[in-house]
Amino acid sequence: MRVRRYTLPRMLPFAVSHGRFQRASDQSLLIYFADQITLHAHERVRQLLRLLEAEPIQGIRNLHPAYCSVLVKFDPLRRRHEELEEILQQYLARLDGVTLPEPRHVEIPVCYGGEHGPDLNDISTAHGMTPAQVIELHSSTTYLVYFLGFVPGFAYLGELPKALVTSRLPTPRRSVPPGSVGIAGNQTGVYPVATPGGWRLLGRTPFSMFRPKQNRLSLLSIGDRVRFSPISPEQFAALERA
Repeated sequence: MRVRRYTLPRMLPFAVSHGRFQRASDQSLLIYFADQITLHAHERVRQLLRLLEAEPIQGIRNLHPAYCSVLVKFDPLRRRHEELEEILQQYLARLDGVTLPEPRHVEIPVCYGGEHGPDLNDISTAHGMTPAQVIELHSSTTYLVYFLGFVPGFAYLGELPKALVTSRLPTPRRSVPPGSVGIAGNQTGVYPVATPGGWRLLGRTPFSMFRPKQNRLSLLSIGDRVRFSPISPEQFAALERA
């Protein structure tokens, strides 16, 4: 794994400035930082997570970050929505003082096409490109890890070049091999385990994305920057054996 620095992808304009609360259930509260995906909203999500990790609030059970929001799950026997919102407002007022660490830059090798990328040719045809042009576009972009979800170790990466934006499969596959690199809408991601999935598959990496036996359970973390590096089937096999 090599470490490099890249230019950030262009983001949409910021929509909501300070955070908006919404009750999601009798034991959860949503905090929105924007109405659309923005880099600023993503940084606000990370700042709130960092502050809550440093200064936990009693009664909060779990934090679930998303593109531009955080879902806060709490013990309803210990906290009420109004009380928790009042406390969190104080945290939000301090976000400007929260410094985020420098992002990690992770390069992931990918064997594109063939048995590893069964949808590559269809995607290239749909967009009027050659498979090589699709590979070049996908692997020349730096992606931001907005959050992890769906299954352990699955990182939602954005944003795809506009020329590659593609809808999901009309019918999901029953099983997608681990390491498969897919695209859906303006997102890309790597399936960490074998699971059903409807993203269109461009290739596959020999890297393990979910590592339950290691201290760092996931190869990627929220805030990381990711580049994909094309490799040959022979290189894939060698790395898979390593």
